[in-house]
Amino acid sequence: MIYLFKRKVESVLNEYYSNSNDKIIVIDGARQIGKSYIIRNTASKHFSNYVEIDLKSDYEGEKLFENVKTTKSFYLLIGSLYGDRLNSLDDTIIFLDEIQFYPHLITMLKDLKKESRYRYIASGSLLGITLRHSFIPMGSINEIKMYPMDFEEFLWANNVSNEIIEYLRECFLKRSKVDEPVHRTILSLFKDYLICGGLPDAVIEYVINRNVIKMRTVHNQTFMYYKDDCSKYDLEHKLKIGKLYDLMISNMSNKVKRIIFKKIENKEDTNLEKYEEEFDYLCASGVANNTYAVSNPVFPLNESTSKNLVKLYYNDVGILTNLLYKNNILAILDADKGVNLGSVYETACAMELLAHGHNLFYFDSKKVGEVDFLINDYDNLSVLPIEIKSGKDQNNFRAIPKLVSKDGNYKLPFGYIFGNKNISEIKDGLVILPIYLIMFV
Repeated sequence: MIYLFKRKVESVLNEYYSNSNDKIIVIDGARQIGKSYIIRNTASKHFSNYVEIDLKSDYEGEKLFENVKTTKSFYLLIGSLYGDRLNSLDDTIIFLDEIQFYPHLITMLKDLKKESRYRYIASGSLLGITLRHSFIPMGSINEIKMYPMDFEEFLWANNVSNEIIEYLRECFLKRSKVDEPVHRTILSLFKDYLICGGLPDAVIEYVINRNVIKMRTVHNQTFMYYKDDCSKYDLEHKLKIGKLYDLMISNMSNKVKRIIFKKIENKEDTNLEKYEEEFDYLCASGVANNTYAVSNPVFPLNESTSKNLVKLYYNDVGILTNLLYKNNILAILDADKGVNLGSVYETACAMELLAHGHNLFYFDSKKVGEVDFLINDYDNLSVLPIEIKSGKDQNNFRAIPKLVSKDGNYKLPFGYIFGNKNISEIKDGLVILPIYLIMFV
């Protein structure tokens, strides 16, 4: 049985299908996050003539599109392949899947849009890499970044009603305590999310089929897909990318989670600049989420980053919990086991913040300490610090009070502390809330 989970990108796609004047949407994101599936199931409902072209299969097979360099040759080819499914702009859409295999087709989108014979939509798993090294037809495409399912989408998959979600939103906005039975239910689902993550195939196995082994198979396969994707590079770069990706798990297990660049090739005199292409690959391909250190939290944050102090998080928390605990889900479900889940909670929260459009930074100062995340606060033209607590002690923090203190050096308006307890209070400039409410930041 095939399940189509509700995704937030649907509203963007449906609006696009209704307006033929919009820029061509290009969905960018890592493999296995549901890009092709959601496009296929929404586009085919809006257009009586739906054509899907798998450019990855073409590239690995007949290479029919390799020398298609003009719109005329494009029309001739698709007409010979799909002529019975092509009609007009109003009723025909062509889905160019894995378009990164043919960068010249990305460039051609501008002319295809101008000529308006048909509607188009495209996606790519390594599109972030391609777009950085290709001519982008400005004004003709709208690049949409897609991520694994965020926690709210996971709640939808678990049949949590919109009424409950809106109630939680109200609790977040009003800083009011969540009703205790609701808190226990949603916290339990958050822990399920830590186990499962947001890859749709994994969610099917865990939420629908309740099969942990098959869920972990999805995580294992996806982890290997991500490693195999770097094979497009030469041997030297491939080995460095693989090593950097493999090191992420040990970094997540350390108290200090930032990348130690000398460990990549056991070279003392090295830094991010020497691995910039490999680092860029992992982040632009969507398989890793990066966060840069900031020692002076001043808005906007990108102007005060230290590019040599970087953390890398897995793009999906389920991949991380698979690497750490395999099928032993009690490591997460049973809080009495004493397992330190700090890296797991941080990874999930990094996913959540990115999915909501935030660029990630963290605070690092030898004198003050470290705060898990900093994001730009555009409403107040300031910086918002966020601390994530995975254990029982939700009040054990050192650095973040100094960022919001009226007597300190930084004087940020306020900060968030998210943890497991059902606490909703404001204390000395810090808003303390249940961990799952981070979905409303």
